[in-house]
Amino acid sequence: MSATDAALDLLILILVALVPALVYLLWVRSTERYRTSSWGSILGAFAYGAFFATIVAAILEAVIVSLGTSVSNLYPGPEFVFLNGNSTLGAFFLVLVVAPFVEEALKGSGVYAYRAQIRTVADGAVFGASVGLGFGFFETFLYGVSAYVVGGLEAGIALIVVRSVSSVLLHGSSTGMFGYGYGRSRLGVPGAGTGSYYLVAVGMHASFNALASLAAILMVFGITGVAVSLASILALLAAITFAFAAIEHVRHVIAVYDYPALAPGPARRPPAARR
Repeated sequence: MSATDAALDLLILILVALVPALVYLLWVRSTERYRTSSWGSILGAFAYGAFFATIVAAILEAVIVSLGTSVSNLYPGPEFVFLNGNSTLGAFFLVLVVAPFVEEALKGSGVYAYRAQIRTVADGAVFGASVGLGFGFFETFLYGVSAYVVGGLEAGIALIVVRSVSSVLLHGSSTGMFGYGYGRSRLGVPGAGTGSYYLVAVGMHASFNALASLAAILMVFGITGVAVSLASILALLAAITFAFAAIEHVRHVIAVYDYPALAPGPARRPPAARR
């Protein structure tokens, strides 16, 4: 394969990953009707998630896995085996615990970086979704490149398409919920705020990853064959359903809290929010 062909393939992978994420971004932004955030700020938040949050999260996760593996090797007892990144249990610990906490924190930092643009509670959810969709886009592109190296362009496109209707939406919705919580705290709405909604985002992320890992979990327990294949299909459908339901909930939150008030409080919520 020539360098030109390889560059063209990478361009195709970028576009296949980017276009759905931008469509979702437009979908979320269009939910705001009154004080719609500027495209410059929205795309800036998207880029923050795509590059800064994704790259820093990958570095932190690699460091944590490396340190955990060192500890596990130094203390080889069963109590530390989950820290070993080379073990099956260690892989599950990374996917179900480390990644959700680290990635949601890095994506949440993007919401904080654009705090001056958060004028309503709805803005918090919009900027959270923007950062999350950017993160989902670039992470999906990187996974697509890995699949491309192993199986060619078709394999890369197939993986990107599957992740675009599942993981990308999950990242947008989980950070959208964090942004909603941050917006509540920033604008003085009583009740659960930033910390609580960070844990909500982590829980959403971990739950999605558990669904996506269902087949691997079954294999650990010795279940193979048709049962695993069926579980993989059902888990994928469940993960896609979960992702779409989650982003719809974020859009509902935006619609409820989208109204012309710079600093909404409980006494000035729209009728839909008071019911």
